[in-house]
Amino acid sequence: MNKYRLIYITLILFGIVLNIGCTQSEVPKVDKAGIEASGLEWSEDFEASLSLAKEKDLPILINFTGSDWCGWCFKLHDEVFAQPEFIEYAEKNFVLFKADFPKSVPQPDELKAQNQMLMKKYGVRGFPTIMLVSHDGTTLAQTGYQQGGPTKYIEHLEELLKK
Repeated sequence: MNKYRLIYITLILFGIVLNIGCTQSEVPKVDKAGIEASGLEWSEDFEASLSLAKEKDLPILINFTGSDWCGWCFKLHDEVFAQPEFIEYAEKNFVLFKADFPKSVPQPDELKAQNQMLMKKYGVRGFPTIMLVSHDGTTLAQTGYQQGGPTKYIEHLEELLKK
């Protein structure tokens, strides 16, 4: 019995160490206005994003993210969202909205409630999830992290919008 308990405790400790190692990535810096260091402005007000999308006749790119803990979110940010090619493309082709689910960054209760409602509405089950929606909130497409950098990601988004 003691042998199994030792194995169990060892596995638990190994899992904790592995988890800590996987979550200690560099976190993109976000200032109080919600502008990421990449230069892209991500709104956190969904109703305002819907209005702006209607006014500009553009789809909304929703980034469901765990900005301070999600390794794949960090990769998507660093490899795509922070790249000049994507920044230029996104500013002309989308209204950008971020639904953030941080673990250690405090958020107002209304922002948490809005993001939870959107997560449920769009059936988001993991991070990062990227939704393309129309100005009335209708789903156009869903994707996530894609390997290949900004050029491939732009091509991928264009294909999704054609469908």
